[in-house]
Amino acid sequence: MTKNTILVATMAIATIGTTTQSCMAIATSSIGLTVLKQILLGGITKGLNIFSNQDSFLANQLIDAALPQQLRDINNTLQKLGLNNLVQKEKQYIAQAAAFTVDTSRPILVNAVNSLTAEDAARIVQGGSGAATQILKERTSAQLMAAIAPKVDAKLNEFGLVQSLNSALAGTNILGSIFGGQNSNNLATSGISNFAAQQMVNGLFNIIESHEQQNATTILNSLNGVR
Repeated sequence: MTKNTILVATMAIATIGTTTQSCMAIATSSIGLTVLKQILLGGITKGLNIFSNQDSFLANQLIDAALPQQLRDINNTLQKLGLNNLVQKEKQYIAQAAAFTVDTSRPILVNAVNSLTAEDAARIVQGGSGAATQILKERTSAQLMAAIAPKVDAKLNEFGLVQSLNSALAGTNILGSIFGGQNSNNLATSGISNFAAQQMVNGLFNIIESHEQQNATTILNSLNGVR
């Protein structure tokens, strides 16, 4: 059996979630664990490259899908008020802020991947496609939020986004409904920044998970060709 065949088979076992004892042994071996890490690192690189480019960030549906409902409600209200231009500016500012989080997010994610163990690989095998991303998300989400939210906050304040939104939404009840009656007259800086940071973190994991799942499909097709 060639080295490539071994790697293809190992990747298929690691991502599909086969649970036989022999497959478990392969997936949790040093080769299987290396392949799992390579898949995750590839997804991280893909996601952070998207974050580094404003146009790519804005066009990515997986990032858009991660938009928190509170921020979506704010945007819907702005659009009803005929302020589509402000919505577009807000999205552009968030995309620009995302680029400033890349260097902070990368070492957190890479270190977490490099810390994966054979026990983690076994859990991933049992969990099936997407399980590797979920483990990474469990271990880094809070750390990522704590690390990037201040950067997002500083950048959005630099752009004056919060002030613009406060002025545009004055006289509406949208802020009161979002913050439960608190800060009803003003959109707190930390509020908009946290919403934006949540979108970035969850959007990044959406991309990583999609990359993991795409590899699973490719691996299956390749495996069929080497039998």
